[in-house]
Amino acid sequence: MTNLQSQSTSNPSSISQAAAIAAINGPHDFLNEWRASFCARRDFVLSELANVEKLQLIKPNGAFYLYIGCNKVLGKTAKSGKVINNDNDFCTYLLEDYNVATVSGDGFGLSPYFRISYATSMDNLKKACQRIKKAIEELK
Repeated sequence: MTNLQSQSTSNPSSISQAAAIAAINGPHDFLNEWRASFCARRDFVLSELANVEKLQLIKPNGAFYLYIGCNKVLGKTAKSGKVINNDNDFCTYLLEDYNVATVSGDGFGLSPYFRISYATSMDNLKKACQRIKKAIEELK
C-alpha cells in the first residue's frame, strides 16, 4: 500500500501542470515589482532582527522565508515556566504566547533554526518582529 500510495500521489497533478504552463507562457512584466517587494520585506526582517543578539540570521538569495538560528535561547525559561529546550519549543512559545506563527527547522534537518515567511504584508512583518523581540527579551 505504501508503494502504491507513493506512486499515485507523488506526481504533479494535471491542474498543477496546466498552471505551470500558463505561468511559463503568460506575461512576466509583474516579476520585477514582485521581486523588489519580496527583497524589501526580506531586508526589513533581517534589519529588524539583526540586533537581537540571541538570533543568528542568514540572508537567503531566494525563497520567501528566513531560517533564523535560535540556539542562544535554548535552556531559557518563559514567564509560564516552560523551558525552551529546542526549536520546536521556541516556535510553540512564539505561537502560544505572542501569536507569531513560525516553523521549526527540525522538520527540515535544520535544528536549532526556525523558519519565518516574509510572504505577507509589511504591517504583519512589523508586528511579528516586535513580538519576536519581546518574546526573547522576556525569556529568563
